[in-house]
Amino acid sequence: MSLSSNVLLGLLAAVSQLHHASPMAFPAPLLEERQASTVPDFVSTYAPLVWLYSGETYFPSDIGAQLDHTKPEVNFDVITGYPMPLTLNNLDSLNADNGSQVYLTSVDNIVTNPAWLNGVKPDSTGKTDGAVSVAIIVNDRGNGEVDAFYMYFYAYNWGGTFLGEDVDDHVGDWEHNMIRFQNGTPSQVWYSQHSFGEAFTYDCLEKQGVRPFTYSGNGSHANYAITGTHDHTIPNVDLPGTGILTDYTDQGTLWDPLLSAYFYSFNADANTYTAYNSSYPTAWLQFVGQWGDEQYPNSDKRQHEVIPGISATAQYSGGPTGPEDKQLNRTAVCPTASGYVCDIRTSLTS
Repeated sequence: MSLSSNVLLGLLAAVSQLHHASPMAFPAPLLEERQASTVPDFVSTYAPLVWLYSGETYFPSDIGAQLDHTKPEVNFDVITGYPMPLTLNNLDSLNADNGSQVYLTSVDNIVTNPAWLNGVKPDSTGKTDGAVSVAIIVNDRGNGEVDAFYMYFYAYNWGGTFLGEDVDDHVGDWEHNMIRFQNGTPSQVWYSQHSFGEAFTYDCLEKQGVRPFTYSGNGSHANYAITGTHDHTIPNVDLPGTGILTDYTDQGTLWDPLLSAYFYSFNADANTYTAYNSSYPTAWLQFVGQWGDEQYPNSDKRQHEVIPGISATAQYSGGPTGPEDKQLNRTAVCPTASGYVCDIRTSLTS
């Protein structure tokens, strides 16, 4: 908050009394001055714990390993002129030409279910051993407000069934929680689910100590605040019971995202990322393309539409965008999306 010139002159005249001045009388520090050199303690203290479904097949995956099993394509043609090998340190080079149209396409026929799609099941400590499967991104918005994004990566998404047939399967899957902090205290939490999600007050959530639980849907990895069945036929409406499109959650395998994560701060003004550890790659965060195959056309023998002519019922859909496309400087705890209302729930039963 800026001072008027009269107040500033008064402060200068009373320089010997500065130590008695209220901290609120001083201007808010610039963004560059607010960026912590170490991860804020509260970002780790209140980090979510994720319960993966007991029957899960597609576990969290190493972010960088996805590049070992894919090739960049535009319109189903491999592009040329990019660095080889592609790594998390040069992935942003794909932005140069039609970057948003690039799909990191599996070099294997995914119908054969290659082993790398299955990811790494967390061990008894909750760690995905040998796989960095999370990016934690901290955005200091000023005036004590800090958003921490916990980005979860999976090599494959099983989308569930519609009328008894598989739909919405795709290579690559990014889901996330976001916790909004005010002066280091958590206030609201976002749970991404499919095309949108749900938001809750921190206080109403189930927790282990102070760490809120996230329940990951079977195969789709949509994030929920409770166990059970979730009819997500209507976006942003999590109905109990089985519906046309249903996710299932339970306390299967406990995953601690903190144990295998990269940590970054995000400068919203410059749209840049700074790693809290200099060994962490940053270029990949700027990649604007998709982390999986483009939706196969009906001419591809692998593709099948449950309802012919309606592409939304296709078995295989296109891969997702990454953290760059997740509105890291959103105004509300919910991302802005046409037709959706940001409803902050204060109860797990409402």
